[in-house]
Amino acid sequence: MKVILQRVSSASVTISEKIVAQIDNGLLVLVGIEDADSQEDVHWLCQKIVNLRIFASPTPALPEGEGAKNDVMNCSVKDIKGDIIVVSQFTLHANTKKGNRPSYIKASKPEIAIPLYENFVQQMELELDKKIQTGKFGADMKVALLNDGPVTIIIDSKNKNP
Repeated sequence: MKVILQRVSSASVTISEKIVAQIDNGLLVLVGIEDADSQEDVHWLCQKIVNLRIFASPTPALPEGEGAKNDVMNCSVKDIKGDIIVVSQFTLHANTKKGNRPSYIKASKPEIAIPLYENFVQQMELELDKKIQTGKFGADMKVALLNDGPVTIIIDSKNKNP
């Protein structure tokens, strides 16, 4: 399972000109699922994502004229009580080695991917202890975001470090 995390000041998902998900401070999580993925991958990734310290610590009020001295990334989305949008994205498993047309043969078919995607969203809600917003699996979505930082992180559950 591959994910791309983007720390956002705002993000939204629009389907057929209707906004179906919208957040302010938090994470946009793009998820790609392959046949070799399991519930173990879902559990590990969800724990990793909600606890990853990629948000700045709140800074105490500074005297007038002094800017923030150091925005140390020391807080998780859980710590800041941020929100998350999860969007399925089979193109994360694109193979571009041959020719100019990507192959998506490693991406799972819907009968395998949909249950894992739904489990991913449910596990993320358990880990974050709040409702997770989503796109719609297989839909033509317009994803808008204001990347904060920018902070963009790629995680592959097949490359876990102990």
